[in-house]
Amino acid sequence: MRSALPRAQAAQAPPGHEGAPSRPLAVNHLDVFVPAFGLLAVGAVLRRSLLREDAVWAGIERLVFWVLMPALLTSAIASVDLAALPLGRMALAIWLALLAGTAVSVALARAAGLDHASMTSVLQGGIRFNNLMGFAVTGGLFGAAGTALGAVATGLIVPVVQTITILAFALAPNTGRRIAPGRVLRQLALNPLMLGVVAGFAMAALGGLPAGLNPLMRTLGQAAVALGLLCVGAALSPGALRGRPVVQAATCLIKLGLMPLLTLWFGRALGLDPLSLAVALVFMALPTATTSYVMARAMGGDAPLMAALITTEHLLSVLTLPLWIALLGLGGP
Repeated sequence: MRSALPRAQAAQAPPGHEGAPSRPLAVNHLDVFVPAFGLLAVGAVLRRSLLREDAVWAGIERLVFWVLMPALLTSAIASVDLAALPLGRMALAIWLALLAGTAVSVALARAAGLDHASMTSVLQGGIRFNNLMGFAVTGGLFGAAGTALGAVATGLIVPVVQTITILAFALAPNTGRRIAPGRVLRQLALNPLMLGVVAGFAMAALGGLPAGLNPLMRTLGQAAVALGLLCVGAALSPGALRGRPVVQAATCLIKLGLMPLLTLWFGRALGLDPLSLAVALVFMALPTATTSYVMARAMGGDAPLMAALITTEHLLSVLTLPLWIALLGLGGP
């Protein structure tokens, strides 16, 4: 795939679609979105029928987070031609949108009169992302080039979002917590997703993964999306939807509407090529991460509000993600 990314950028067409028979736009969208959202539904059904034990899902989540996702990131980024990667412009577009989204999320929480715990949940709902769904969508739309650029986008988003959320929890009043830069850096350095990103860029600079290791890492990575989305579906909590509907609606508007819109605006202003812009937009249009609930519960956030936001955003993304793809004119022949 070392040359696939430049080819995709030059042709501005999804890999594997050049010269392929024309297919209706609706069929392409079904091929992309039915697997992604279908896995969420299957996970929800399995959690309530065949696999009801929490320990089963906890084990799968650890496997995905510590092994499969890092393998996906390493194998995808290692195959990128770094010379053809618009890393600076892509980073700037994503980071500016994240900073703006952070400001708007905090302003929303203050305008709504929320306490600090609830503000951290609104913030996580406004800027965090479910990268597994992003890989399913961009991989379906653009093939290997979409997966590689999705891995790059993940590497750009994760450290910024992690830093912002850690600082937000640390600034809670009357908790006695102090901001410890060393602790923040240590958490980032030991994050398995960041380790996968760093390893991927190192391998890309050296010419790619060695023979034998490359197919092993790629095979592990392919398992990450399916198993991860099953876990996401199992974690959704429809019973939490009733709490604070106005706050939920406003936070969803930020995450599923404003964030991708800002990314689109910044990306076009910076002259980002269509493929890189499309992948950046998709990843910024994703619903929040299900691990946000774990963080809210462990660090004194508003866990019930976080559970509601996770579920609401995933349900609404069934409509908003295809809409963004359609607005960009993607998914066709």
